[in-house]
Amino acid sequence: QVQLVESGGGLVQTGGSLRLSCAASGRTFSNSAMGWFRQVPGKEREFVAAINWNSARTLYVDSVKGRFTISRDNAKNTVYLQMNSLKPEDTAVYYCVAKRLAFTEVLRTTTLDYSYWGQGTQVTVSS
Repeated sequence: QVQLVESGGGLVQTGGSLRLSCAASGRTFSNSAMGWFRQVPGKEREFVAAINWNSARTLYVDSVKGRFTISRDNAKNTVYLQMNSLKPEDTAVYYCVAKRLAFTEVLRTTTLDYSYWGQGTQVTVSS
């Protein structure tokens, strides 16, 4: 059974930092793109960042560019999201995602592009 398990969420003040981790099990994702989405109540899930299988390519939503960094450790089957200079508008449930297909070069930003989802971790940024 494939599982993506996020950790590292929590409560932080404006300007603070958090590092989210997502550990995959059940299959290797070392050849697949992975990423992060987020969602606030009443809104659709929003793409945050993605990284291709060998870390050669990354993609970010404009609102987090320069503040968030996505990375991965294929040996650990894990993807990370380093979040710096956090703002109240970053408050959301953050979901780890992974593609089923391997070696896809174009990074995608819609929910339908990712087959595997974690259960989510809450990030709250206080003002």
